Amino acid sequence: MPANALILIDIQVGFNNPIWGERNNPDAENRARDLLTHWRLKRQPIVHIKHVSVEPGSPLAGPGTAFKAEVEPTRGEMIFEKSVNSAFIGTELEGYLRSQNISEVTICGLTTPHCVSTTTRMAANLGFDVTLVADACAAFSSNADTSFDQGPALTAEEIHRTALAHLHREFATVVSSQLLL
Repeated sequence: MPANALILIDIQVGFNNPIWGERNNPDAENRARDLLTHWRLKRQPIVHIKHVSVEPGSPLAGPGTAFKAEVEPTRGEMIFEKSVNSAFIGTELEGYLRSQNISEVTICGLTTPHCVSTTTRMAANLGFDVTLVADACAAFSSNADTSFDQGPALTAEEIHRTALAHLHREFATVVSSQLLL
């Protein structure tokens, strides 16, 4: 049976910073932990992605780069650091997956419309079979400057669901952790 790598994207303490605004799915980290436990029991490949921001004052720099306790890597689990949205840009992720003959990946993490979406799209474009676990991801509301837009701000749940809808069937199969496990 071919290996299916679990890729956990940016589940870091920097996302606890209130600067991000309202968030949906407060149980995302627990669902990611459930996936991680399952992958460890199956002895399947596990990859942790860490965003190390180069932006001054970013919550994802310095101490904010630490992994959240629920998904702390253990010895032997791969860790790749990035400073852009895609986990494939500027890292050896693709080379690692190919060297291990991994053709299937299961993705979860933070945040759904940003690094999760970008990595999911790129994984599919690179030829990987991608499963995205909806309830092991989360998004933040559009609390940023939206002066380009005359409409109301979007809630975190609206952003999350929209990102998942854009990815499903085009770049990934979107499932719940309960269905997957």
